[in-house]
Amino acid sequence: MLLSCIYTFLLCFTNCFFFKVSCSTSEFRLEGDYLLGGLFALHEIDRVTPVFTPETTECVWHSTSKSGYQMMQVMRFAVEEINNSTTLLPNVSLGYEIFDQCSNTRNFHSVLSFISKNGSIKPKEKLNNYQPKVIALTGPYGSSRAITVAPLITMDLIPMVNYGASSYVLSDKLWYPSYVRTIPSNKNLIKMIIHIIQWFGWNWVAFLGNQQDLDGLNLFNKYIRNTGICLAYQEGLSLNTNYSQTLKKIDELNINVIVMFTWPQYATKMIKAAIANNIQDKVWIASQHWAMNKQLPTEPGIGKIGTIIGITEKLLSLPGFNEFVYKARGTTDDGHNDRAESEVQGRNKTCNQVCDHCSLLTAEEIINENPTHSFAIYAAIYTIAHGLHKVLQCDMTECHKNTLVKPYMLLGEIKKLDFLLNGRQIKYDDHFDPTISFAVVLWRTDVNPPQFEMVGSYEKHQEIKLTINNSLLLWHNNGSVPFSNCSAECKAGYSRKPEGFHSCCFSCEKCPPNTYVNFSGDPYTCFPCEENEWSDEGSTTCKTRSVVYPEFTEIPSIIVMFSAACLIILLIAVFWLFAYNYNTPVVKSAGGSMCLLMLTSLILSIISVFFFFGKPTFVFCLLRNAIFDFFFTVCISCLTVRSFQIVCVFKMAAQFPKVYSLWVKHNGQWLFIAFSSFIHLISCVIWMTVDPVKVIADSWTFKDQIMLICEMGNTITFTIVLFISWFLGFLCLLFSYMGRDLPKNYNEAKSITFSLILYYLTWIAYFTASLTTKSKYIIIFNAVAHITSINGILFSYFIPKSYVIIFQPQKNTPAYFQTSIQNYTQTISRS
Repeated sequence: MLLSCIYTFLLCFTNCFFFKVSCSTSEFRLEGDYLLGGLFALHEIDRVTPVFTPETTECVWHSTSKSGYQMMQVMRFAVEEINNSTTLLPNVSLGYEIFDQCSNTRNFHSVLSFISKNGSIKPKEKLNNYQPKVIALTGPYGSSRAITVAPLITMDLIPMVNYGASSYVLSDKLWYPSYVRTIPSNKNLIKMIIHIIQWFGWNWVAFLGNQQDLDGLNLFNKYIRNTGICLAYQEGLSLNTNYSQTLKKIDELNINVIVMFTWPQYATKMIKAAIANNIQDKVWIASQHWAMNKQLPTEPGIGKIGTIIGITEKLLSLPGFNEFVYKARGTTDDGHNDRAESEVQGRNKTCNQVCDHCSLLTAEEIINENPTHSFAIYAAIYTIAHGLHKVLQCDMTECHKNTLVKPYMLLGEIKKLDFLLNGRQIKYDDHFDPTISFAVVLWRTDVNPPQFEMVGSYEKHQEIKLTINNSLLLWHNNGSVPFSNCSAECKAGYSRKPEGFHSCCFSCEKCPPNTYVNFSGDPYTCFPCEENEWSDEGSTTCKTRSVVYPEFTEIPSIIVMFSAACLIILLIAVFWLFAYNYNTPVVKSAGGSMCLLMLTSLILSIISVFFFFGKPTFVFCLLRNAIFDFFFTVCISCLTVRSFQIVCVFKMAAQFPKVYSLWVKHNGQWLFIAFSSFIHLISCVIWMTVDPVKVIADSWTFKDQIMLICEMGNTITFTIVLFISWFLGFLCLLFSYMGRDLPKNYNEAKSITFSLILYYLTWIAYFTASLTTKSKYIIIFNAVAHITSINGILFSYFIPKSYVIIFQPQKNTPAYFQTSIQNYTQTISRS
């Protein structure tokens, strides 16, 4: 293959430069002060012909390309327009030399001609001394053709201003330093296609590119990563492709969106195959190469294959072009009698400047041909002209024609260009790529003649902006956007479960409570909510939990705190009453100084109630439990020893006189109170230090709430603390029961029994409620239990005595108490 190519290059070069064969140059050449090169595909290789001997491809063997010929006319028109201009390159004329480039092998002799100097090439000549035949050229059409010849041109920094090669590879200035293009690169085209697919929510697509140029397919695979788009089918098309088989595979995969990023000849074969195979209701996304094809929309049955959306540069008219074509056709028609001479020259097939059938094309055929690349060619010629205008330091009237123009000088000026052409800004970035301005067109095959209707645009300045007018899109399925997804989108609150190789294929699972799915982030995962958040089953977001605890401003809290405050006032009043009447028999019989200790303990116990309200802290949790547990136990120990003393005086003193004397002598009641209080204090300290109470956020009881509660700490130490208190209460009940038949003034059985039974029942009710019910009101219930326990002792033990002191002073005398004791003694002696 390499040897045959070398043979072809040498043959073409030898023919053109040594044999000096004359070629038809009526439209291929124009003399001027500065010569431009042009490469256009005037013939299309639409079939593969097997050969059995090495031979070069001759363009005239293949069909004439009306599109290529129209492109050539645009270049000729642009050069003529510039030569007629009085402001751009005044007193300077541009010439051109154009070659047909139907294949890669037929490009080389043209390129060698362009870069030659006086019929020879000196590869090692310095840039300052090198002066090729052309100062710049435009073409060829197609990325593979451009990549083939670009190294020969760009090695000498000859500006290669291309109109039809969009491969992203050509943007690499390390390899192609003088390559300039007037159409966006494949990178931008592919990104636009992806934006259109995302616009309509498709994710199950096929991509058909060129077998000879897989740049588009590679870029598509690269840029769809992390977009949610799956490439269900891909293929590089060629002349040998089985188009029917390709369509069958696409149909079997239920793909309804087909991206056709391919050359017009392949697109034509594919569309015709779709019609022939009765492929229906697809969406075809046409690349810039064939989006404005004028022949395909007229194919019978094309309306059945679905909707065709094209991507093209925003089409701008070329004022005066139609008149130029009509004028050129008139000149050509007058020369029809010279056709025989042209045919003879065509048989020589050496300089690739023959197009026998081009002269048969009418002006209307040329004008109505696909205009996709017309403005790109027009802009390419004007780019060269404006660059040359800068190099020659032209003003409005003349240019310095004595300036020696080198190609690299022209390239430097092209890089700095920024001008308006027919209202479009012509400007190049660091990669010599132009500004991006695309149009989205809809093929209206339902009207006669078919039309291309602009339905959207794609601009990129500082950021990408895609707009599509959905109301203008007449979809093939009753106006609704076609479905092209491997799986239907999951409902809100459902996560995807991958199925198969492609990420677009999945089943849907409902997210459990307290989780959510984020479709914009990761639709495959049900993420857990934060600890301070919650969600129902099948949620897409988490809601913030409300933090609850008994607040000072709530009605129940106010009632409890008010009750506690009243209770404190009442206890202080009783304390003052007992202290004031300290030496009276009622106070003495109630315990004297021991009563004052009991009242002090109850006052300190009730203070704990206020720490149940407001946002709990470690200090609050510590004080609400420790204060009450310790001081209330001190009070119960006083009651216990008081009950024991009464029984001991009236019933045990006579039976155990020595024990009683020791008890009295050593103040046994105070030793008992001190000992029991000390033991309880030690147990409380251990409870609060081994595993201290702490604030916990209960987020599991209620889905939408976080309850701030105080954990009781270590269960064992807490049980010990509780056991001491309850055991003292039990002893108190036992002693009070034993003294049930004592004198009335000393009989505390009923009052103590009532207060302690109320104490036990209250705390049993509280512990039962706390184990079965979770609510912030359980905390309030705990405070109520404190108040109830204190009220039981106050109203059953102290209030009756206070009543006697205040309202029955006659019973608060020594004589009255002595009478009660005598009556009890007489009763015992009788029995």
